[in-house]
Amino acid sequence: MRWMMGEGGGHYCSKKTDDLCGDVCGQESSQVSCIPRTRCILRGLDVKTYIFLFAVVPMCIFGIYMYGQKISYFLRPLWEKPPKPFNVIPHYYNEDVSMENLCRLHGWGIRAQPRRVYDAVLFSNELELLNLRWRELYPYITEFVLLESNSTFTGLPKPLVFKSNREQFKFVESRLTYGTIGGRFRKRENPFIEEAYQRVALDQLLKIAGISDDDLLIMSDVDEIPSAHTINLLRWCDDIPSILHLQLKNYLYSFEFHVDDSSWRASVHRYQSGKTRYAHFRQSDDLLADAGWHCSFCFRRISDFIFKMKAYSHYDRVRFSHYLNPKRIQKVICKGDDLFDMLPEEYTFKEIIGKMGPIPHSYSAVHLPAYLLENAEKFKFLLPGNCVRE
Repeated sequence: MRWMMGEGGGHYCSKKTDDLCGDVCGQESSQVSCIPRTRCILRGLDVKTYIFLFAVVPMCIFGIYMYGQKISYFLRPLWEKPPKPFNVIPHYYNEDVSMENLCRLHGWGIRAQPRRVYDAVLFSNELELLNLRWRELYPYITEFVLLESNSTFTGLPKPLVFKSNREQFKFVESRLTYGTIGGRFRKRENPFIEEAYQRVALDQLLKIAGISDDDLLIMSDVDEIPSAHTINLLRWCDDIPSILHLQLKNYLYSFEFHVDDSSWRASVHRYQSGKTRYAHFRQSDDLLADAGWHCSFCFRRISDFIFKMKAYSHYDRVRFSHYLNPKRIQKVICKGDDLFDMLPEEYTFKEIIGKMGPIPHSYSAVHLPAYLLENAEKFKFLLPGNCVRE
């Protein structure tokens, strides 16, 4: 029949086809129904396309898997705006200046009697830093309040480290309110939920400790250490802000690696019954400059680094198992690199690029906690030039 024939008497394909398979269909009409469409398409590709499909595309997928987090952090300025700037309050201090003059320099009055001060912390395993913190603040604290759980924020069981080492802290025993709380051990739960649960329990422990209205309450992690003279200033001065964040010098691994001065989560509150809640986020716009030290991952032992990497709220940063290799961790510490191989968490490209790479070594041990320098041999691992860990 003529309608089945082409003009030249060849075979004719009645099915509509795209350009790619047209030649195949036109030449082999008796077999075209047996050729899967995918195979038909592949037969029409050239070598460059094969290279793209089987080499370039897999490499791109692998690159995103390996470096997707870095790409996301580098592009942060495009998808997240910086927070509102703080109202930074200049901080005046010299040991030879009277408290009356120091309060006046800050625009505050002087009290007839100092306020009572409560220092409350959630404790995990930071024994050395807790010792430094309490020795630094001891002269000005009315009550030390410590809550310990048998669970990490990520739901892992942990020993009651403070309870087992309580003998080390006899010097605060008469002023210590200590409590424990059982973990909920919820699998695959957001770790910030467990953290919030423990902070609510700390609110209850503060009431047991006897806190009352207008007492000062320090809200900060163990490794966020306010300086003694800062707390003394705030307890003596009148008319201070009801909530005041503390700007702390930011260190990593030890006081050898000074990152910046942008730590702000630590805060001091004038306590109000029924209103003050223990938290670790921004609660006001006021920030007191140069008010202490934040020493993150400042541990004596490699095993403590590994424990915290698996236990704290940002455990998802451990994306590969080799991050927990002790030899790698030791190398990272001495170099001043990031344990999680992350880019700086900043809001502008200028700041991100400026902080990329290892943290410069610092050889200054000036204006550090007094007890640290008085016991330099005991805390040698926190001082410049001593990056090797046990």
